[in-house]
Formats: sequence, structure tokens, C-alpha cells
Amino acid sequence: MKASQFFISTLKEAPAEATLASHKLMLRAGLIKANASGLYTWMPMGLRVLRKVENIVREEMNRAGCVELLMPVIQSADLWKESGRWQFYGDELLRITDRHDNEFCFSPTCEEMITDIVRKEINSYKQLPKNFYHINTKFRDERRPRFGVMRAREFVMKDAYSFHADFESLVRDGYQPMYNAYCRIFNRLGLNFRPVAADTGSIGGTGSHEFQVLAESGEDVIAYSDSSDYAANVELAQTLPLSGSRAAAQKSLEKIHTPNTKTIEQLVQFLNIPVETTLKSIVVEGKEDGEIVLLLLRGDHEFNDIKAEKLADVKSPLTMASAESILAQFGANGGSLGPVDFKGKVYADFATEKGADWVIGANQDDYHYTGFNFGRDAAEPEFVDLRNVVAGDPSPCGSGSLKLARGIEVGHVFQLRTKYSEAMNAAFLDNNGKSQIMEMGCYGIGVTRVVAAAIEQNNDEKGIIWTDAMAPFTVVIVPMNYKKSADVKAAADKIHAELLAQGVDVLLDDRDERAGVLLADSELLGIPHRIVIGDRALKEGNVEYAERKVGESQSIAVNEIVGKIKNVLAK
Repeated sequence: MKASQFFISTLKEAPAEATLASHKLMLRAGLIKANASGLYTWMPMGLRVLRKVENIVREEMNRAGCVELLMPVIQSADLWKESGRWQFYGDELLRITDRHDNEFCFSPTCEEMITDIVRKEINSYKQLPKNFYHINTKFRDERRPRFGVMRAREFVMKDAYSFHADFESLVRDGYQPMYNAYCRIFNRLGLNFRPVAADTGSIGGTGSHEFQVLAESGEDVIAYSDSSDYAANVELAQTLPLSGSRAAAQKSLEKIHTPNTKTIEQLVQFLNIPVETTLKSIVVEGKEDGEIVLLLLRGDHEFNDIKAEKLADVKSPLTMASAESILAQFGANGGSLGPVDFKGKVYADFATEKGADWVIGANQDDYHYTGFNFGRDAAEPEFVDLRNVVAGDPSPCGSGSLKLARGIEVGHVFQLRTKYSEAMNAAFLDNNGKSQIMEMGCYGIGVTRVVAAAIEQNNDEKGIIWTDAMAPFTVVIVPMNYKKSADVKAAADKIHAELLAQGVDVLLDDRDERAGVLLADSELLGIPHRIVIGDRALKEGNVEYAERKVGESQSIAVNEIVGKIKNVLAK
């Protein structure tokens, strides 16, 4: 491909609204153009990257035994009402009506659609298992679209759905093959990633793994062991009960006046005490109407609402108690609460079990207790896991300590089980002729997000650094004075033709631009391999070769450069 036949549109500066490196560089490199909030056109250069990702995804899905189809972007509301998600999904579901006032939505995901297809087409255990996938546009009406295609409203996603006669088949024939396929996909794309255990969230099911591309700009935090392959999203990573005996109480319970101290930070400053000696109180609604539950954790630890929601006596979804109910049952407002004389259910985090002489709210506005001890000053709570892990915590796997890293979620696999198949009566006849509900798995990859995540992980001050697998072009030929030097033109055309004949994805940048512009654009676009052809080097029988991720140029004989490229790409 010659640049004069293609379309290249680069910018020296990114628009002011772009903050993430990927957003800035995708706009500067002309990969995308903004149309409206969270809506982008994929320009020719960006589309080449997107299609390369799609092709690798498609190859590995097919290799794993998945069957491709293509479901519509517009879906009937009837299916979503049948599953119960029409209202539950919330404002992110963009609802529309046609001229006959029939209700539809723009697809954010396809559990309902594929379940409807399967229940009409599959009725026997002999037809199972089956795994269907498609690569298609999705739409979620994000409240705050941001970070370019990282959190856009319209995006391209690969979603797959497997159907099984039993749970064993779901794990063996669906979940594990998809997990393995995802590892192959991200390895082929050349990304530094980790599969991590994750919460199933609103999609439902009993088990899931996220695939996180490691990047400092990532929205997610993952915890991983320094001596095993354990990894989990920080919201799911477990803390363990502390060993040993509880510290002996050294202080008596004392109520002290703490005016205008509503937060842990204010309390620590007012009393000049270590934050590790404080307990913070979180009050949530209980499972039964009118009940409230008190949750206690160390003042320096971060509350994990996902873990709290799974406690037996806590209402799901997690709901913070109202100010009125707190005042009625504690006799005080938030900021001065604690377990002394509280009659309701109390959970305390594992990290608090062995401590003594805590500082905690006294259930009187502007007062706190010092010298608080479980068992002596209040009944023993139920000790559970309530917090996010921190670096240095013991790994839940029993091997090593936890480290933390930031990541960008690009894929997710779920064991859906029967959440949708049961709601929509996706049943089959087993080998005894008895009707059974199908087990389901769900497997997604954010194709557009993969592109942005790759840039977040691989860039420098000059621009993008693509891997060979994802680059819009693998090789760029940059001839100096292509229009003016017959020798340069002849050499460039010859190398271009030979590389094309070898099946190399090569761009000949024959634009009538200054050398500095051509070289800067090649680096901004992140093309992995560059051949620079100039009159001076040609007279000595050489061209210059540089690998984008290395940066240093080397002289290569003009008659050896094609072989050099072939050898580099074969590694």
C-alpha cells in the first residue's frame, strides 16, 4: 500500500479534552475521530488495527470450537422483560420504540437474544454442548463517557455464549476452553496481561475471571501473589483471619469529647493517634425490613461493598441505612457510631479481631470512646472479610504475599449457570427423556478497548509502540525525496514490491512531505519496523533499518533488507 492511495491524518497536539495517553494518541495518529460524546468514527488507520484484533479473536474462537453467528443490534423489549432485566439494567439500557409503539433496546449484551435462539433450536442433550459467538457493535448509555474508546457509549465486542447439559460440561467444554482461548488471544496480541478471579456483578452466575492488561492508567486494581500464579481483582481478593491470640487490654473504656470530628482523618488529627488504632463504623440495611447492621473495620482500611453484600444478614443489593434509622437505633448521627449498647447484628473485619484498646464512636454526637475492647465493652461480633486487600497481606492461596498493580479489563468469562436459561425456559430432554434446564457460560472481549489498552501499555513521548500483531502496517518505507530522486524511488518501489510479494503488510510513505514529518508520523503511528532510504546511503549500497520499540537505526545492505525483515518477523 502506498500512502498516496491511503488516508493519513495526524495532529501535532491532542484536543484538550483528551487525558489518557491512548485517547490523545488515537486522536493524534488519526485512528479515530470524535462525532459526539462517547461516539467515534474508526478512521482507515484505526480500522486496520481493529480488524487485526478481530481476526485474531475470530481465529482463536474458531480454534476453540465456537460457532460464529451475527445477532441484531436492536433487540425486542419482550426478551428483556422475560429475563427481568428490562428495568433492572437501569439507565445504561437505551430504549426506543418503532412506528407501531413496539419497544426495543440497543443491545449492550446478548444473553436474552442467544437464549431465545437456542431454546427454539436445541431440544435434546444430543445437540449439546454448543458455543456461539459474534463480533458486533454494542451500545451502553454511559452517564459519563470518557477516555476515548476506553469508556465509550458505542463499542465493538466479541461475546460468546455456551450451552450445556450439566455444570461439569459447562466447566470442561465451555469455561476452561474459553479461558485458554483468551490466554492465547492476548499472548498473540503481545500484551502483558493477567487473568484474575473476579466478581460476577450484575450479569450473574457463580464464577468468573477478568483478563487485565497491566497499565498504570488502569481503572481496576488487581492483587497477585509474589510467589504463585494467584491473581484476583482487589474487590474479590480475600483477606485471611489473623493467627495468634488477641492483645491484652491495657486501657479502660473512656468517653471523650471530640467536637467536629466526623471522619477518621479528623479523629486521628484531633487525638493525635495512629490511624491503625481506630475503628470506623458503616451502617447498612439488614435482610429483614427495619433491621440495620453495623460493620466495623480498621480506620486505615478500605471498605469492600461487594464482600459486605454477600453477608447473611445484609440486604442485597447493599443499601446504606438512612439517617433517620441510624439516629433512631443508635441515638447519634454518623461519625459518632459504635457497637457499645447496640442491640443489632455486628460484623467486624478479620483485621480487628486480635487488636485491643480501640478508638471508636460512643453513640453520642461529638463523642468517642478510647480503650474499647471486644468482649469486655460490647459483645463479640462475627469476624468476617470486609475490606480490600493491601500490599503485603498474605496471599489467599497460602503462598507468598500480595502485590498490587493497576489493570484495564479487556475480557471477562462467566459461569452464568441457569440465571437466564431458567428465566426464559431454555430446556432440553436428557437421555431419560426428562426436561432439564441448560447450563450457560458467557465470554466477552472488548475489541475496541483492547486497542486502547494496548496503547496505554505501549507508548512513549514519540507516540504509539504497536506489537507486530496489532500494527496497522508492519513495515513502513520512508524514502527521502521520493518525488525528486529517481534512485530513491526505484529502490523504494523495488523493496515495497518484494515485501508485498512475501506477504508483508507494508506501507510506502510516498507523500510529498518533509523528511522530518515522514519520520515523526512513522513514530507517532507506531509502525514496528521502518526502512529509511536516502541518496547518500544508497550510494554506499545501504538503507537504514530501525525497530520502533528499540529506536536505534542500523545500516543494512539494500539487497539484504528484505531478508532482514523476513528474519525479524519470523522470530
